[in-house]
Amino acid sequence: MSDFFCGLDNPIVETTKGKLRGFLFDGVYHFQGIRYAKAKRFEMPQPVEAWEGVRDAMSYGMICPVLSEPMPTGEVMTPHRFWPSSEHCQYLNVWSSSLDETAKKPVMFWIHGGGYAAGSSIEQECYDGFNLAKLDDVVFVSVNHRLNAFGYLDVSDFGEEYANSYNVGMADLVEALRWVRDNIAKFGGDPENVTILGQSGGGGKVTVLGQIPEADGLFAKAIVMSGVIPEGDFGTDVVPKELVEKVMDELHIEDHDIKKLAKTPVPQYIWAMNRAIAFFGKQGKRVNWSPKPNDYYKCDPVTEDFTAHSLTVPTMVGTVIAEFGFPMQVGDRKKLSVQEREKYVKEYYGEEGGQAILDAFRKVYPGKNEIYATDLECMFLPDTVKYVKKKAAEASAPVYNYIFAKVFDYDMGRAAWHCSDIPFFLHNAERIPICHQSNYRMLDRVMSGAFVNFARTGNPNVEGLPEWKPCEKDKTFTMVFDDTCYVNVNMQDELLPLIQKHKPPFEFDFGAPADDEEESGNAWVF
Repeated sequence: MSDFFCGLDNPIVETTKGKLRGFLFDGVYHFQGIRYAKAKRFEMPQPVEAWEGVRDAMSYGMICPVLSEPMPTGEVMTPHRFWPSSEHCQYLNVWSSSLDETAKKPVMFWIHGGGYAAGSSIEQECYDGFNLAKLDDVVFVSVNHRLNAFGYLDVSDFGEEYANSYNVGMADLVEALRWVRDNIAKFGGDPENVTILGQSGGGGKVTVLGQIPEADGLFAKAIVMSGVIPEGDFGTDVVPKELVEKVMDELHIEDHDIKKLAKTPVPQYIWAMNRAIAFFGKQGKRVNWSPKPNDYYKCDPVTEDFTAHSLTVPTMVGTVIAEFGFPMQVGDRKKLSVQEREKYVKEYYGEEGGQAILDAFRKVYPGKNEIYATDLECMFLPDTVKYVKKKAAEASAPVYNYIFAKVFDYDMGRAAWHCSDIPFFLHNAERIPICHQSNYRMLDRVMSGAFVNFARTGNPNVEGLPEWKPCEKDKTFTMVFDDTCYVNVNMQDELLPLIQKHKPPFEFDFGAPADDEEESGNAWVF
């Protein structure tokens, strides 16, 4: 018997808008490239229209264009996939082991990373939902949505119909969740048990969805992976109207008619946007992309208040030990003596700061090579700690915290970097060569098991892990995922302030490439 099946009339699912044909492979139904919404540039998404007959759902849908392609470097650390793009990118994918409407499997709704500027539902190889569907009996959904100048450009000064133009990327995600609510039962999923989860920018979008009243009731649980993003990090220094007018000037739209900009072909639109970004960049002004608070998206919960509904949603929040903390070049880290480790830490942080950090590091990472104290990051962790403490103090639902602290046999010892946890949490470590390290099968099992059990029940405790308690007002219980997993209480209270005080600042940029350099641009970071 073949592992693959796709007939003329099977497998077919009838959604609220029409019939879709997918395929069955090795016990998992695949439905790819399902159009969940449509939208005009700068405008809110609308549901798709109904259709007659059967549409194939066996090819991934178009992804959102990026303003500049990152350099494909570091692929061994974070393998990527490329795909054609279009601003009409409202597509999602579904993996499920059953099409029984009564199955009521937990649904995991994956939101990709890449800040608010880049990425796609299939960009990283580990985003594939096959294993979670086959091995863990969940329905896995991944989604594309508008990004960068297609999803977050503020043109509200040019017409009432554009009042929420700077949040339409988030509105796409809300519309995708509505599609899940209305259709996922046909794919074996439980619309009352949807967990939204995402990493980096995807994690940021999870926090934002919790602050959008229109999303209330569309998800039951939330997982934020390295995604509590400081509010100013992806902000812009340019007055929105000035940016839009500069883009139109580059396109010779002399009357500044926004309708003409809305109909400008994508390549010309991107070209003009990058010219405008470079123009303001020379003035020391940055242009970044992110949602902005208004009546639709209430506020950043770290700097202001959680919505009442978000406080009722069980939440898991975490980071990895190094994120963007690039390592010192000190040779084979395993071969360093204790004295050499101490010397390097003090060289990096200063004598006084280095000694204090060594003392604090040894308390929370007992037995770990002290040289990794130089890799600790300050981009995601500070606001993650604030988020966890604040929500734990105010929420009626549990809040769980974790940190992924594994050291990989790469570059003579590399501490877990941004994105390195995703393959393990999505049960895909087997697919990614660099994950094949000591204890990787154990970590793959317990980390994906924790996510799945949380999605199923709201409790991440699973066989193979020590007891993991939800955080309390004055106690943060952090699950440390490592070769040996353990729980630490208030582990950042002493160490993090020291790192913030003594670590050199990190600058993060999604800037456009220089015109005269064929291989310029940013490396993959998501």
